[in-house]
Amino acid sequence: MNFLAAGPRAGTANTVHGFLAHTASAAAGATRAPDPTLASFGHDPWWMIILKAVFIFVFLLVMTLFAIWAERRVIGRMQNRLGPNRAGPFGLLQSVADGIKLGLKEDIVPLGVHKMVFILAPLIAVTPAFVAFAIIPFGPAVSIFGQQTPLQLTDLPVAVLLVLAMSSIGVYGIVLAGWSSGSPYPLLGGLRSSAQVISYEIAMGLSWVAVFLYAGSLSTSQIVAAQAHGKPFHLAGIILHAPAWYAVLLPVSFGIYLVTMVGETNRLPFDLPEGEGEIVGGFHTEYSSLKFALFYLAEYINMTTVAGLATTLFLGGWRAVWPITVWSGANSGWWPMLWFLAKVLILLFGFVWLRGSLPRVRYDQLMKLGWKVLIPIALAWILAIAAIRSVQRAGGSPVPYLVVGAVFVALFAVWWAWDAGVQRRRLAQDTQDAAHEAELRADPMAAGFPVPPLELPHYHGVGVAPSPGGGMAPGVPAGQAHHGETTSGAAKEVTGA
Repeated sequence: MNFLAAGPRAGTANTVHGFLAHTASAAAGATRAPDPTLASFGHDPWWMIILKAVFIFVFLLVMTLFAIWAERRVIGRMQNRLGPNRAGPFGLLQSVADGIKLGLKEDIVPLGVHKMVFILAPLIAVTPAFVAFAIIPFGPAVSIFGQQTPLQLTDLPVAVLLVLAMSSIGVYGIVLAGWSSGSPYPLLGGLRSSAQVISYEIAMGLSWVAVFLYAGSLSTSQIVAAQAHGKPFHLAGIILHAPAWYAVLLPVSFGIYLVTMVGETNRLPFDLPEGEGEIVGGFHTEYSSLKFALFYLAEYINMTTVAGLATTLFLGGWRAVWPITVWSGANSGWWPMLWFLAKVLILLFGFVWLRGSLPRVRYDQLMKLGWKVLIPIALAWILAIAAIRSVQRAGGSPVPYLVVGAVFVALFAVWWAWDAGVQRRRLAQDTQDAAHEAELRADPMAAGFPVPPLELPHYHGVGVAPSPGGGMAPGVPAGQAHHGETTSGAAKEVTGA
């Protein structure tokens, strides 16, 4: 009897308790989603994969339209003008209007081009730009139509290298466009692009090595997770965390990457492959209509991709910045997409700022920066970071940090002394050249070989007597010519030789 009386009540209590526990766990999962790992990928249904791919495609197209509008507006403000403000509110539809105009333009294919390669080149340039964004994480795992999935199309154990591979393939489109056009200027643009990509891809890849050493992985989701929390420390009785972003921990790598991502995207001041002041329009000189639009699209998609990769590798990915992280739900749900987008837009603004501020560099300066500055600095930085990580893993003392720092200071001092010596020698040489030039101006024969003077007396008729034919007799002083002396014909032309 007691069992019958207690049984239903106990069962009801257990059911209510289980329901409340399930609700609490569901609420906790809604506010704090687990971080994706490599094991989180490969389980999505086919419709989810298509949905993510379409989203990335649309996102990149919208970002291109917005970036073009924002670039024209920002540069307009920098140049004390308005920029596009007629098509739509604030001129937002100007990019759409330009795209429609490009599609309706006549598609001209010049005679003498390699037609198949000429048509395929824009597709080869734009397709890798879309593929490279597949490994960029937008946020943590969320629920889409009841399916728990990471906000990332896919991830790989070597995901970051996919971006490097796609960049290498994309340059084939530029090179083939220049070669197939059958014109010298596009060919020069294609050759410039291939040399530039090779130079700056090496430095870009080296800037990633330090990130891999710290994160212990080439997976983008793992790299974002490694920047979640810094080392805790106490301050006034409060537990705080040191910065975990690799932009703070690895500032040299971050700086090198910022420079190389401008060179990789052929943007000012490194847009030598399409320098209109030297080679007309560069590799796409002969292109028009939609083919030209594809090159334009590839450029802005590559800008978004390298900005997204910089956010992922150095700026904590989709995680919020402090003090937003004080809010417990900042890094869960759909909010991380907003933080990711804000970081990408800030980096894209950097592209626009550079274009509106700096002139185009010379080609020799571009190559010198890549091979003589960025690559040596990146190699030295990798050696230092590798030594530091080895000491950290062995649990050693901070003495190696001081040694590495002292070595860097010594190397900087040597470099500074060498550069100062070069500048002094250059200044002395310039002074010597200026003095020599002044001496030559004063005495043209000072150089040791006959230099005809530019100002001779007979150039102005001094010391030249008139001839019977109305001219001046050369070699006879004026006023001393005898009346009986005549010369046949007109006076000869007198030169300084």
